[in-house]
Amino acid sequence: MKIAALALAAITALNIGTPLVAQNYPVVVELYTSQGCSSCPAADALLHELADRDDVIALALHVDYWDYIGWTDEFGDPAHADRQRAYANAAQRRSIYTPEMVVQGQTDIVGAKAMALSKAISHHAQETPRVGLDISRDGTNLNIAAQMLGVVKGPMIVQMLRYTPRRVTEIKRGENAGKTIEYANIVEGWQVLGTWDGETPLAMAAAAPGDKPAVVIIQAQGAGPILAAARLR
Repeated sequence: MKIAALALAAITALNIGTPLVAQNYPVVVELYTSQGCSSCPAADALLHELADRDDVIALALHVDYWDYIGWTDEFGDPAHADRQRAYANAAQRRSIYTPEMVVQGQTDIVGAKAMALSKAISHHAQETPRVGLDISRDGTNLNIAAQMLGVVKGPMIVQMLRYTPRRVTEIKRGENAGKTIEYANIVEGWQVLGTWDGETPLAMAAAAPGDKPAVVIIQAQGAGPILAAARLR
């Protein structure tokens, strides 16, 4: 099936039975992908259809472990593969692969399965929030405020990332040679800002210069569930 047809199928699937929720409780979808992977363009197209939704934070984390087969992914980052390995370890899986989607840090989806992705987004959107999160800009800084809404075991990890909304790449070698692909929400600069025990409200600031969108994620330790996320475009 051609990518355009897959994208059309994705639009249909992702708009059936997926409730819109308040933007301050979006569902995070992480796509682990590579320009050197022949199976990835369909998943890239699927993520592209999610990119502008307010109830979803769709993130493309390009990995570097396919670079050896003839094409270096210009967006690849070994830190993304490390994060993917952390999810695999948490789920007791022995290997990592592309394309893989991880929804809300919990649900693993292999490949570009629009219906499975729609079901996972809908499921996590209906979960009762356990952390309230608000972010705002103050010049070149990002102000982060959070409070507990439910019970969470153990410390939580506060993270921030930036992303580039759109880039087009002409791939000249490797498994996708000859293809021109538009990528969405390309992640860069993922960093851990600190930990939070939830006993008192969280108030912190992080440097976020420039105009690229910023995302803050609060996640259970050990590559656990994503408990809250917020974005400023």
